[in-house]
Amino acid sequence: MRASHVPQSSGIDTDRELDKALASGPLRDIVIPPCPELLVALRKEMGNADPEPQVIADIAGRDVAMAASVIRTANSPFYARARAVTSVSEAMGVLGVRMTEKLLTAFLTRNAIRIHSPVLEHFWETSTRRAMAMAHIARELYGVDADLAYTCGLFYHVGIPILMQGVRGYAGTLAEALARQDRSFTATENAAHRTDHAVVGALVARTWRLPSPIYQAVRLHHDFTVLRASSVPPEVRTLVAMALVADHLVAQHEGVAQGKEWDQYGPECLAYIRVTEIEVDAWVDALHPVLEGVTL
Repeated sequence: MRASHVPQSSGIDTDRELDKALASGPLRDIVIPPCPELLVALRKEMGNADPEPQVIADIAGRDVAMAASVIRTANSPFYARARAVTSVSEAMGVLGVRMTEKLLTAFLTRNAIRIHSPVLEHFWETSTRRAMAMAHIARELYGVDADLAYTCGLFYHVGIPILMQGVRGYAGTLAEALARQDRSFTATENAAHRTDHAVVGALVARTWRLPSPIYQAVRLHHDFTVLRASSVPPEVRTLVAMALVADHLVAQHEGVAQGKEWDQYGPECLAYIRVTEIEVDAWVDALHPVLEGVTL
């Protein structure tokens, strides 16, 4: 049932494709937001062998809204505290350094890529839940980095708001892509705009200098033929398979209809990571309080 650890790939083919996408075609004029300075500082500290909690607390405290988000999460019913925390340091004592990092990463990403569309009203809630589901699955699979999986989950659909902001007519394309049953989401995007959110999301992840398995998986997360492609690193294939399972878990939690991809490729993804539907049902129950506690 367990996936084994595999080394990272150089991602040369993905890099070449992304370079070509930037140099020509519809993405020449699209604006990829820079990685927020606070996120750079956060990742630098978390890259240390023993991250210093006070440094993380100082980063959180440099933005009032971000600090309030951390405190609010620590005071949520999920943690069931008798006494409310009133500072970032107290909140970190409840949440732990790793969970605090995840919350800060989500907050900084959300604020770097702002959305002004009723179609995407719950975009970040769903993205955060997907990230949490990815981390949960990773902890169930030996050798899969839960922090890497969380960041992957957060970035899988980040190309959608970028396209919404920068490409004329994308809102209509998005509505069509969500409704059509005869072709894939990305096929609908490419038919209208000659690019798709998987390419744009991978560009964002690469621009922000995220590890190559992340931007490779973001690029490929709607292409399930990669599960059978030996040229694609197993680590990336595992992340692609995990993503569809995570989307299924989030859809179950949110009470929305399952996407056509789950019906088509769900069994293959489960087989790839060696997980049964019985285990998935157990994950739905285990994740409920975690996903319910998402407050943005």
